[in-house]
Amino acid sequence: MTDIVDRTGETEQIDSIVIRFAGDSGDGMQLTGDRFTSASAVFGNDLSTLPDYPAEIRAPAGTVNGVSSFQVHISDHDITTPGDAPTVLIAMNPAALKADLGRLSPGGTVILNIDTFDERNLEKAEYTSNPLEDGTLTGFKVIEVPMTSLTKDAAAPLGVKPRDADRSKNFFALGLVSFMYSRPIEATLDWIDERFAKNDLVRQSNRAAFMAGYHYGETTEEFGHRYIVKPAHLPPGEYTNITGNVALAWGLVAAAHLAKLPLTLGSYPITPASDILHELSKHKNFGVRTVQAEDEIAAAALAVGASFAGHLGITTTSGPGVALKSEATSLAVSLEVPFLLVDIQRGGPSTGLPTKTEAADLNIAMFGRHGEAPLPIVASYSPAHCFFAAIEAARIALKYRTPVILLSDGYLANGSEPWKLPDVDTLPDISVPFATEHNHVNADGSTEFWPYLRDPDTLARPWAIPGTPGMMHRVGGIEKQDGTGNINYSPANHEKMVHLRAAKVARIADDYAPTAVHGDADADVCVLGWGSTWAAIDAAVQRTRRRGQKVAWVHLMHLNPLPNDLGTILQGFRKVIVPELNLGQLCRIVRAEYLVDATAVTKVQGMPFTALEIEDAIERAQEELS
Repeated sequence: MTDIVDRTGETEQIDSIVIRFAGDSGDGMQLTGDRFTSASAVFGNDLSTLPDYPAEIRAPAGTVNGVSSFQVHISDHDITTPGDAPTVLIAMNPAALKADLGRLSPGGTVILNIDTFDERNLEKAEYTSNPLEDGTLTGFKVIEVPMTSLTKDAAAPLGVKPRDADRSKNFFALGLVSFMYSRPIEATLDWIDERFAKNDLVRQSNRAAFMAGYHYGETTEEFGHRYIVKPAHLPPGEYTNITGNVALAWGLVAAAHLAKLPLTLGSYPITPASDILHELSKHKNFGVRTVQAEDEIAAAALAVGASFAGHLGITTTSGPGVALKSEATSLAVSLEVPFLLVDIQRGGPSTGLPTKTEAADLNIAMFGRHGEAPLPIVASYSPAHCFFAAIEAARIALKYRTPVILLSDGYLANGSEPWKLPDVDTLPDISVPFATEHNHVNADGSTEFWPYLRDPDTLARPWAIPGTPGMMHRVGGIEKQDGTGNINYSPANHEKMVHLRAAKVARIADDYAPTAVHGDADADVCVLGWGSTWAAIDAAVQRTRRRGQKVAWVHLMHLNPLPNDLGTILQGFRKVIVPELNLGQLCRIVRAEYLVDATAVTKVQGMPFTALEIEDAIERAQEELS
């Protein structure tokens, strides 16, 4: 790590900062934010990020719809959210200023690439007057920096053409902010050298732009002094900065290893789930097989077939793909094979908001199959937790021979945080034996294999790999007779099988640990959360309790079946509020199941909750009871 040398003569220590990088899709804001995040991770800060991509693949350049942003919260203490509002906004053009100024904290700092504030760009951003002159920026600290021209000046001696040098201006912004907030620079310079090693001129241009931005911070008097956020005091161990999709992919690899099974992924590219396919394809050395199928239906069918053949079969998708995979998932319910459907939720319906976050697929996960086809649902709640949620989903699928839906969302998938690598020896053994011997004795003393002869504790059927000598059997979508697996259309048998499959899923709740109640168990108000609302709820509950007000919080990982003790817990509170990135899907289930006074707190804006929004909801609930 590079030592921080303060050449300005003054450094102000702060405990945290929230920075938002914003610019056109081609301005490299995701890369800039990611590198600033990596430098902060190397420095030892705790952090949380919120990438915000345009919903259109090629939105018109210079327009508000084409703005790409990256928000990062770094601190010297434990944090869970990317911050309610940035304190610093780096706007690379007028559209970025228009899109994100409303998010900035009052009195915050705006750093503008002043070279882009010409009449043409102002018009593209639909400004009717110049925001630099009409009072739009009153109340903010505004720093105007000619980033484009300074980048071109820095790259010119290298022989870089002005148009090509323009592409390096994001590195100028990164260098400037790295100086302002005392980030180590050598790791970034090393990364530039490695990333652009195949094009030396581009490498040199990006290095020159980065150092030009850094030195501009040193020499200009506009900043007054620089800031430093000291490293956070985290538990000792080996850490890595990880996104939710990477953590989930690693969790699937770990689950297959813990189950002693090969992993087969059948997938079709879809935002924001595609990164799981990309990541898993790198790990063939762990027995991972990845297939990019021709469509969502084929991908799901492929994974179901892999499970039937003795693999850990997985398919990944987002909301539209869940709908297309419903027939194959229903087949897996009938086959009773361990199969994972991973749903990285996004704004819907239809194409909706493909790059924005939402958690509105609980209804389709719960009910989106034909007939009576219940299955377990597991929800991850933070980027790092995606790793453990993947293992838990696989454990349930394998132990109970059932398809399982694992829910994540775009915020978790693309967001990142420091993750302490787990001790592999502490991870559970989730392996299950394959059936290799006959399990039924006939009246004449002969033996045979019955594919639906169930375990008395779990009601799981035996799992026999096709081709195992003596283990010939038949499973399929047509209703089978319990035990023998023979086709049986009789009304009594169908009802029996429907009840058995439902009872098997219900028994999964017996495996859960007692439901944890965080905060004040004797409070009047309880916050019930699931999924990525965890970060905002955590911060809101802490703030509320610091004000001396009591509040309880229950966060669910298992959404079906719900925990056995949840009804008793919720009935002990006068008021339950349920924050959800949908229109109240879990809230309706809870009200129906437990007859509690649960109130939905909803948001469907393609963005996660802020802690302040949850805090306000808690305060309103408390006022209603007073």
